[in-house]
Amino acid sequence: MRVGIEDVTVEAAGRRLVEDVRLTVEPGAFVGLVGPNGSGKSTLLRCVYRALRPAAGMVRLDGDDLHAMDARAAARLLAALPQESSAEFDYTVAEVVAMGRTPHRDRTAAADREIRERAMARTGVAHLADRGFLALSGGEKQRVLMARALAQQPRVLVLDEPTNHLDIAHQLDVLSLVRDSGLTVLAALHDLNLAAAHCDLLYVVCEGRIVACGPPHDVLRPQLLAEVFGVRAHRVRHPETGALRLLFDLLPPTT
Repeated sequence: MRVGIEDVTVEAAGRRLVEDVRLTVEPGAFVGLVGPNGSGKSTLLRCVYRALRPAAGMVRLDGDDLHAMDARAAARLLAALPQESSAEFDYTVAEVVAMGRTPHRDRTAAADREIRERAMARTGVAHLADRGFLALSGGEKQRVLMARALAQQPRVLVLDEPTNHLDIAHQLDVLSLVRDSGLTVLAALHDLNLAAAHCDLLYVVCEGRIVACGPPHDVLRPQLLAEVFGVRAHRVRHPETGALRLLFDLLPPTT
C-alpha cells in the first residue's frame, strides 16, 4: 500500500510545526524520517496515524484521503507505535496484544488467539503473556506494543522511535522484523546508523521542512549532518558487510 503525504502543514499556538511537507512511501518500502529533536518528525507522524489533522494538505493511502476514512476502516489498513503510550489499567500482555484485533469485524476467538500468539512469538514476548503490562520494563512494553501493532494485521506501519528503551540486540531484532515484514513502513529514527542499515530511503527533517531525501548512502553526508545536526561525521564501512557506518564528534568551535 502506497502512502502519500501531500503538502502537509501543521500549526499549533500560532506556530507552524510542519510546513508544506511532501513525501512518498512506496508499497513494501521502509522509509525513515531523521532529524534533530523538535524538527517536526513526530508531529508529521501524528498526522499519518490520525492523532492530528493537518491545517493544510492531505495524507493518502493508495490515493484515498486517510482522514476521510471511517476510523475502523483506517485501523484495518494502518497501525502505529507512538513514541509514548500510556495505560490506565493493568491489562495482561496477552490482553494488550489482543487489542490489535479490535478493528476486524470478521473475527473468531480461535483466529484472534492464533494471530495474537504469532505476534507475541515474533516479538519475543510470548513468555510475558500473563504478566501485567504496567509491571514491565520500558523495553518489554515497547516489544508488547509492537506485537499489538502486528496483531492488527495492517498494510502500513507507522513507528515513532520504535527502538526507544530497547537494548542493542532488541533494537536490531525489532528493526529486522519490521524490515522483513513486507509492510509499508514509515518510521522516525534517532540513531542514524540504524536508519542507514535498515531504511530504503531517508527524509531529513529540519525546522518542519524536508531538507534532503534519498538512499541513506547519498543522504548521510558530512556537510548535511553538520548543517542539520551540528556534528562532524566520519563515514566508514562495516568490516564484514561493507555497509555505511557513521562516527561522530562535535564540530570544532568557530573563531
